[in-house]
Amino acid sequence: MIEEVYKTKFGISYLGDIESALKSEKFIRYKGKVDLIFFSPPFPLNRKKKYGNLQNDEYLKWFANLGVLFREFLSDNGSVVVELGNSWNKGSPTMSTLALKALLGFLESSDYKLCQQFIWFNTAKLPSPAQWVTIERIRVKDSFTNIWWMSKSERPQADNRKVLGAYSKRMEKLLSSKNYNSGTRPSEHQINDTSFLKDNGGSIPSNVLVSANTQSNTPYLKYCRANKIQPHPARMPNDIPEFFVKFLTKPGDLVFDPFGGSNTTGQVSEQLERKWISVEANIHYIEGSKGRFEKVNNTNYDKKAKDNNT
Repeated sequence: MIEEVYKTKFGISYLGDIESALKSEKFIRYKGKVDLIFFSPPFPLNRKKKYGNLQNDEYLKWFANLGVLFREFLSDNGSVVVELGNSWNKGSPTMSTLALKALLGFLESSDYKLCQQFIWFNTAKLPSPAQWVTIERIRVKDSFTNIWWMSKSERPQADNRKVLGAYSKRMEKLLSSKNYNSGTRPSEHQINDTSFLKDNGGSIPSNVLVSANTQSNTPYLKYCRANKIQPHPARMPNDIPEFFVKFLTKPGDLVFDPFGGSNTTGQVSEQLERKWISVEANIHYIEGSKGRFEKVNNTNYDKKAKDNNT
């Protein structure tokens, strides 16, 4: 069962599990219209967690099936972007290949093209796995996750001019200079007399994204405290989905997060004037996510739920 909980100017938040949502009549209107599916699913861990994660072959089958379901909703030049964390073999200082198998199964399930691999380097991540890093000291801190960009097409909608970074001081100096060392470099690249005379508005970013989720006084957290709601324990910093929404969509496009959590993706999409839809199975996370928006229109479902609690 899938239910609308609230709407904003650009988006809708749904309560329910993702499989039910994608098979429901309410979602038929989105088929072939989603320009970006951005999500961070439960990670493929080899140990059981409180939230009831699937393990091993069960996880691989479930994740591959998501690829099949998502393909129906993705536009022809749309993109799928997924964060997959690392996992370790239980009781062993060795890494699991489950995340890689999950990615391959997802790609092969519906013949997606792998466009590019990104690394999210989380500068605030605690030392883990603790047994091997801080106790036995035989491994170093695992501080990144992979973000995989894929699509139906080899050339999905994308424009790196939308995500340019600031030029370095050295590059700014080079742009203003008409005298620099042109010629052939050791790499065999040929640098001509005008290679660095054009200002393109910024530097092209790399596929390593550096960010930390350490903010402690955001409007979202203030809202949760004021309404006695437990915040989502694994919130993604805004600048990660913001990068991909800017890079892979334009205003008015539709962004879909099938594992909405605290709805960071919805907030970013709203601010960038993209339409968005979010599905989340935990009503408490949805209630907290309202704090990310200036104006929320509660649906009949939400009103009935409030009435039942009074």
